[in-house]
Amino acid sequence: MVIKPIESVKKFESFTQEIQKSEGYRKPIGFGIARVDRGQLNPNKILQATYPVVNWKENYESAAAFIAALQKSGVEIDFSKSEFVCDVKKKFIKNALNIFCPYVENAFGDNHKNVQVIKNLNQIAKTEGLTDNFRITFIFDDKPPQSVESAYLKLYALSLGKAPLRSLNLTNIFGLLENAAWSINVPIELEWLRANEIELKLNGAYPYINFVDKFPRFLQHIIPTDKVRILDASKVRMGAQLAEGTAVMPGASYINFNSGTTGAVMVEGRVSSSVTVGEGSDIGGGASILGVLSGTNGNPVSIGKNTLLGANSVTGIPLGDGCIVDAGISVLEGTKVFIAKEHLNLILEINPKFKFKYNQSDDVKGYVIKAIELSGLNGIHFRRDSQTGKMLAVRSNRKVVLNADLH
Repeated sequence: MVIKPIESVKKFESFTQEIQKSEGYRKPIGFGIARVDRGQLNPNKILQATYPVVNWKENYESAAAFIAALQKSGVEIDFSKSEFVCDVKKKFIKNALNIFCPYVENAFGDNHKNVQVIKNLNQIAKTEGLTDNFRITFIFDDKPPQSVESAYLKLYALSLGKAPLRSLNLTNIFGLLENAAWSINVPIELEWLRANEIELKLNGAYPYINFVDKFPRFLQHIIPTDKVRILDASKVRMGAQLAEGTAVMPGASYINFNSGTTGAVMVEGRVSSSVTVGEGSDIGGGASILGVLSGTNGNPVSIGKNTLLGANSVTGIPLGDGCIVDAGISVLEGTKVFIAKEHLNLILEINPKFKFKYNQSDDVKGYVIKAIELSGLNGIHFRRDSQTGKMLAVRSNRKVVLNADLH
């Protein structure tokens, strides 16, 4: 069935409102149309999904228009499931154009980006012919992704800052994504390379392989803001989130998926999965912040604002604002830390809600506790006594300030 062109904006609004009121209809939390890369040997294997426009908890009228266009094209959508994915067909494009008719002529720039997608697909259908490489995805519930398309849609939502870090269910994403050889932006099946290795090499046609992984790189899909600097594309994985003013230097730096920064940050070390770093902080050269799979017992680590992690240090506990971890030391959950009584009192002054479990009236010089008990506290300087080797926690008296010209 072909929908008749809708004549005005008012009629478009009325039409989409009626669709949203229809029985069984559910608003998607995310949706979009992607171009997919399929396996060279197995075309049923989706290697990558590229979304020109990502809708996340927004543009519900466009979602209703897309759903109506699908339904009028004979596609049944099961709203009871957490997601829905299907091929984009000519009937769908025709119906969508007719629904969006009042906006088609004025769709440009940031206005009506979903209409621009449909217009471009229509042009592709006319000039190149539509293939099964275009897919439309709806996510109705934030449950573990069931398809590569929905997994990529969630990674986009994180990297574009449309969803907060650590807010989306990414369970089983490694099981969904295929390990592939990436040549520039094109994923290639490893099985296809093996099957064609002799011919490719003898004909001088063996592709340049940048890397082999299940995840593409951030810059293959995301255009950063003007004040984000990434000096080596291999240092940031798709699904990372970089706030305005973040600088990722070459060398030992790395930011994994579902991790990133919440403000201007200097990154010269490793930010593992599910780690967040606050504004004004400096991750020194070779410093490592442990992720949920690397020594934190599944506890995600947050680094506060204006905190300094010294070169080659290791941090495995959450830190508050204004903290320092000296170069070369490891602060892990079970690390025994000595706090002198005078420094404890200074730390308590800026962390009034912190409940220290020891009796402070004891006539002792200090206390030995596990580092995890200091999780999230502000103004702590972790250092090692060079004479005794004892790990110390003292009140930090140094203000961490980034060079504004660099961020």
